[in-house]
Amino acid sequence: MSHTQTNTAQKPLAPDTFPRFILYFAAAMIALSLLSVGLVRITGNGPDQIAAKPVAQRALIFKDDASGGVRVIDGQSGATLAVLQGEQGFVRGALRALTRERYARGIGSDQPFELIARAGGDLTLFDPRTGQRVELASFGPTNAGEFGRFLTGQATP
Repeated sequence: MSHTQTNTAQKPLAPDTFPRFILYFAAAMIALSLLSVGLVRITGNGPDQIAAKPVAQRALIFKDDASGGVRVIDGQSGATLAVLQGEQGFVRGALRALTRERYARGIGSDQPFELIARAGGDLTLFDPRTGQRVELASFGPTNAGEFGRFLTGQATP
Protein backbone atom coordinates (compact mmCIF):
# COMPACT_ATOMS: atom_id res chain seq x y z
CA MET A 1 0.00 0.00 0.00
CA SER A 2 1.22 3.41 -0.81
CA HIS A 3 0.91 6.53 1.27
CA THR A 4 -1.00 8.29 -1.47
CA GLN A 5 -3.89 5.90 -1.37
CA THR A 6 -6.88 7.43 0.46
CA ASN A 7 -9.57 5.81 2.46
CA THR A 8 -12.65 5.76 0.18
CA ALA A 9 -15.00 4.21 2.68
CA GLN A 10 -17.68 6.64 3.85
CA LYS A 11 -18.40 7.22 7.47
CA PRO A 12 -21.95 6.37 8.56
CA LEU A 13 -24.21 9.43 8.94
CA ALA A 14 -25.28 10.44 12.41
CA PRO A 15 -29.01 10.15 13.11
CA ASP A 16 -31.10 13.35 12.99
CA THR A 17 -30.80 14.86 16.42
CA PHE A 18 -33.19 17.83 16.05
CA PRO A 19 -35.91 17.46 18.69
CA ARG A 20 -39.24 16.55 17.12
CA PHE A 21 -41.28 18.24 19.85
CA ILE A 22 -40.05 21.63 18.55
CA LEU A 23 -41.41 20.81 15.07
CA TYR A 24 -44.72 19.67 16.54
CA PHE A 25 -44.94 22.81 18.65
CA ALA A 26 -44.24 25.05 15.64
CA ALA A 27 -46.87 23.22 13.56
CA ALA A 28 -49.40 23.59 16.39
CA MET A 29 -48.69 27.35 16.66
CA ILE A 30 -49.18 27.82 12.89
CA ALA A 31 -52.42 25.84 12.97
CA LEU A 32 -53.70 27.82 15.96
CA SER A 33 -52.86 31.11 14.23
CA LEU A 34 -54.69 30.13 11.05
CA LEU A 35 -57.68 28.89 13.01
CA SER A 36 -57.84 32.13 15.03
CA VAL A 37 -57.67 34.34 11.96
CA GLY A 38 -60.29 32.23 10.22
CA LEU A 39 -62.70 32.48 13.16
CA VAL A 40 -62.29 36.26 13.40
CA ARG A 41 -62.95 36.68 9.67
CA ILE A 42 -65.95 34.34 9.65
CA THR A 43 -67.61 35.93 12.67
CA GLY A 44 -67.02 39.49 11.43
CA ASN A 45 -65.38 40.62 14.65
CA GLY A 46 -62.07 41.75 13.18
CA PRO A 47 -60.96 45.33 13.78
CA ASP A 48 -61.22 46.06 10.08
CA GLN A 49 -64.73 44.59 9.92
CA ILE A 50 -66.33 46.50 12.75
CA ALA A 51 -67.25 49.90 11.38
CA ALA A 52 -66.99 52.96 13.59
CA LYS A 53 -70.12 54.99 14.22
CA PRO A 54 -71.05 57.42 11.42
CA VAL A 55 -70.47 61.08 12.22
CA ALA A 56 -71.86 62.40 8.92
CA GLN A 57 -73.83 60.85 6.09
CA ARG A 58 -75.28 62.06 2.82
CA ALA A 59 -77.24 60.41 0.04
CA LEU A 60 -75.74 61.17 -3.38
CA ILE A 61 -76.88 60.48 -6.91
CA PHE A 62 -74.35 60.59 -9.74
CA LYS A 63 -75.73 61.23 -13.24
CA ASP A 64 -74.03 61.75 -16.56
CA ASP A 65 -74.37 65.38 -17.62
CA ALA A 66 -75.12 66.59 -21.16
CA SER A 67 -71.75 68.39 -21.16
CA GLY A 68 -69.91 65.08 -20.66
CA GLY A 69 -69.35 65.61 -16.95
CA VAL A 70 -70.85 63.91 -13.94
CA ARG A 71 -73.59 65.71 -12.02
CA VAL A 72 -73.51 65.14 -8.26
CA ILE A 73 -77.02 65.45 -6.83
CA ASP A 74 -78.14 65.52 -3.21
CA GLY A 75 -80.27 62.39 -2.78
CA GLN A 76 -82.69 64.10 -0.38
CA SER A 77 -83.33 67.51 -1.91
CA GLY A 78 -82.49 66.78 -5.55
CA ALA A 79 -80.23 69.86 -5.65
CA THR A 80 -77.08 69.76 -7.77
CA LEU A 81 -73.98 69.85 -5.56
CA ALA A 82 -71.39 69.87 -8.34
CA VAL A 83 -70.75 69.04 -11.96
CA LEU A 84 -67.46 67.22 -12.33
CA GLN A 85 -65.72 68.02 -15.60
CA GLY A 86 -62.67 66.41 -17.12
CA GLU A 87 -61.01 63.20 -16.03
CA GLN A 88 -61.89 63.11 -12.33
CA GLY A 89 -60.13 59.74 -12.42
CA PHE A 90 -60.59 58.64 -8.83
CA VAL A 91 -64.24 59.71 -8.58
CA ARG A 92 -65.12 58.03 -11.86
CA GLY A 93 -63.12 54.91 -10.95
CA ALA A 94 -64.83 54.49 -7.59
CA LEU A 95 -68.24 55.01 -9.17
CA ARG A 96 -67.44 52.63 -12.00
CA ALA A 97 -66.84 49.81 -9.54
CA LEU A 98 -70.23 50.37 -7.87
CA THR A 99 -72.26 51.07 -10.99
CA ARG A 100 -70.92 47.93 -12.70
CA GLU A 101 -72.54 45.87 -9.94
CA ARG A 102 -75.79 47.80 -10.28
CA TYR A 103 -75.81 47.26 -14.02
CA ALA A 104 -75.22 43.53 -13.57
CA ARG A 105 -78.25 43.36 -11.25
CA GLY A 106 -80.47 45.53 -13.46
CA ILE A 107 -80.59 48.42 -10.98
CA GLY A 108 -80.83 51.92 -12.45
CA SER A 109 -78.81 54.98 -11.51
CA ASP A 110 -81.73 56.83 -9.89
CA GLN A 111 -81.15 55.30 -6.46
CA PRO A 112 -78.68 57.21 -4.27
CA PHE A 113 -75.39 56.01 -2.89
CA GLU A 114 -74.53 56.74 0.73
CA LEU A 115 -71.39 58.72 1.52
CA ILE A 116 -70.54 57.99 5.15
CA ALA A 117 -67.89 59.69 7.29
CA ARG A 118 -66.92 57.75 10.38
CA ALA A 119 -65.13 58.60 13.60
CA GLY A 120 -61.41 58.31 13.01
CA GLY A 121 -61.54 59.86 9.55
CA ASP A 122 -62.73 56.88 7.53
CA LEU A 123 -64.90 57.65 4.52
CA THR A 124 -67.07 55.04 2.81
CA LEU A 125 -69.08 55.16 -0.41
CA PHE A 126 -71.83 52.58 0.11
CA ASP A 127 -74.46 51.28 -2.27
CA PRO A 128 -77.47 50.25 -0.16
CA ARG A 129 -79.06 48.49 -3.15
CA THR A 130 -76.19 46.03 -3.73
CA GLY A 131 -74.38 46.08 -0.39
CA GLN A 132 -71.13 47.01 -2.17
CA ARG A 133 -68.82 49.54 -0.55
CA VAL A 134 -65.62 51.37 -1.34
CA GLU A 135 -63.47 52.37 1.62
CA LEU A 136 -62.24 55.70 0.26
CA ALA A 137 -59.75 56.41 3.04
CA SER A 138 -57.69 53.43 1.91
CA PHE A 139 -56.83 55.34 -1.27
CA GLY A 140 -55.23 58.19 0.66
CA PRO A 141 -56.45 61.53 1.99
CA THR A 142 -56.31 63.34 -1.37
CA ASN A 143 -58.54 60.82 -3.11
CA ALA A 144 -60.89 60.55 -0.13
CA GLY A 145 -61.12 64.35 -0.12
CA GLU A 146 -62.53 64.23 -3.64
CA PHE A 147 -65.64 62.66 -2.12
CA GLY A 148 -65.38 64.29 1.31
CA ARG A 149 -66.25 67.68 -0.15
CA PHE A 150 -69.72 66.37 -1.01
CA LEU A 151 -70.56 65.81 2.66
CA THR A 152 -70.70 69.50 3.43
CA GLY A 153 -71.05 70.89 -0.07
CA GLN A 154 -73.90 73.25 -0.76
CA ALA A 155 -75.98 73.20 -3.92
CA THR A 156 -74.64 75.13 -6.88
CA PRO A 157 -76.87 77.84 -8.28
